[in-house]
Amino acid sequence: MALKKRSKVESGFSMSSMTDIVFLLLIFFMITSTMVTPPAVKDLDLPKSDHQASAKPNTTISVTKDLKYFIQGDEVSFWRMERRLKEIMTEEPDTYIALHVDESVPFSVVGKIRDIAIKNRYKLILATQPK
Repeated sequence: MALKKRSKVESGFSMSSMTDIVFLLLIFFMITSTMVTPPAVKDLDLPKSDHQASAKPNTTISVTKDLKYFIQGDEVSFWRMERRLKEIMTEEPDTYIALHVDESVPFSVVGKIRDIAIKNRYKLILATQPK
């Protein structure tokens, strides 16, 4: 009768599955954090909407309630806005522009910025906050 030796059970813990989970979580948070673009100007009350755009904008235009214009956080006059946008959009022409406009700004201002975008064939997204 041949008896077999029983193998000893190791009481160790394999960390490889734990590191896989940590790396997956890290990748998840890195990807989701790049999808959110905070407005460059903090004093804006954006209009509320049920629908949100899924495209990631490259450039932001902000208009405050006292009609100050900002492109990527830098204040610009309305008359220099088109030239500044041309400088930015020549580098990456197939990207979107996010328009952050305060609720109290007249729609005619939004229309003027929209006309600039249409004339130069820019893709414009109106930024809103969820209801």
